[in-house]
Amino acid sequence: MKQRILIIGSGFAGMWAAVGAARLAHLQGRDDLEIAVLSPRPELRVRPRFYEANVARMTADLQPLFAALDIRFIAGSVEQLESREKALWYRNAQAEKVRITYDRLVLAGGSHLQHAGVKGMAEHAFDIDQMETAQRLEDHLAALAKQPDSTARNTVVVCGGGFTGIELATELPSRLKSLFGNETNTKVIVVERGSVIGGRYSEALREVIREASDELGVEWRLNTGVEVVDAAGVTLQDGSRIDAATVVWTAGVKASPLGDALAADRDPQGRFIVTPELRIPGHPDIYATGDMAHAKTDDVGNTALMTCQHAIQLGKFAGHNVAASLLGVDPLPYRQVNYVTCLDLGAWGAVYTEGWDQQVKLVRDEAKKLKIAITNELIYPPAADRDAAFAAADPLAKFV
Repeated sequence: MKQRILIIGSGFAGMWAAVGAARLAHLQGRDDLEIAVLSPRPELRVRPRFYEANVARMTADLQPLFAALDIRFIAGSVEQLESREKALWYRNAQAEKVRITYDRLVLAGGSHLQHAGVKGMAEHAFDIDQMETAQRLEDHLAALAKQPDSTARNTVVVCGGGFTGIELATELPSRLKSLFGNETNTKVIVVERGSVIGGRYSEALREVIREASDELGVEWRLNTGVEVVDAAGVTLQDGSRIDAATVVWTAGVKASPLGDALAADRDPQGRFIVTPELRIPGHPDIYATGDMAHAKTDDVGNTALMTCQHAIQLGKFAGHNVAASLLGVDPLPYRQVNYVTCLDLGAWGAVYTEGWDQQVKLVRDEAKKLKIAITNELIYPPAADRDAAFAAADPLAKFV
């Protein structure tokens, strides 16, 4: 009877965990492992692109890849873990409750946006955290184009000045012009608690973001947050008011609640604090990866961020190590020393940095070409070809 590796989630980490496990089993000449992915749909949703228009096209079908690598797909959503019995319950596509056992479990459920309890946020604000919510924003903006011209109609407030907020805010000016007409006086305002634009980033990167914002006409409201959202706009904590038909929340994410019943240490973002092999301490049969793992990237104190860049590598290491634990192979401690960013800045271009100190290496058109290559090609699943997929899944191969 085959031993089962069950991977929860088909995002970047879950998909690469499955391919990585299949790769090691193939290298070892073993066909006695069943590698299964449990997720609502056999698709990768390209979440880093949800700030763009036409969000419905930002998926990749995983069925051809899974078929080529003999990876089983199970359509369903997890409802309950039974870690002592090495089993879980899930709701299948027919809404039936099903129990499945495993020999090893990989938690790759990703993360979700936190609304921080702001009054009116749930009723009146939008977000681009998931495909469905990004589509809701897209439909809303398209509907606004049919409404009478007004300051509120033409104004978008973006709550949060992190990478997601910046990419959305700098994308919106051209997006709004294409919807409302080039002569329309549109306005995009970023509300940020910090005292400077891009305060979490290097001085060089902050300067590029400021320059792009100025050129695109993106306004920043610093040193304040959102107090109340209503149907006609926002009231800020400094008492000021912004009339806006569109308010988008982008600040703060938390790991999936999948596995909340497990007794294990977590960080403030709800991620499991894992071993170098990505195991959850106290649960030798369970691994966490992607946005669910608080993992050290190096020996100087850096930890993986909740980004696609880290999720991909975390997935490859998790897949290798979970298979290794069943095949009698030595695990590979997760390491991802190199860190880069490539931030889209709309019609202005983009900015590419290297290192944890975010040294700016490329800007404008050169960086934009790299950004397009990353988001349109590099982060997508490999071809449904065994050799190519296994080569890409090597956790020790260079990713960027």
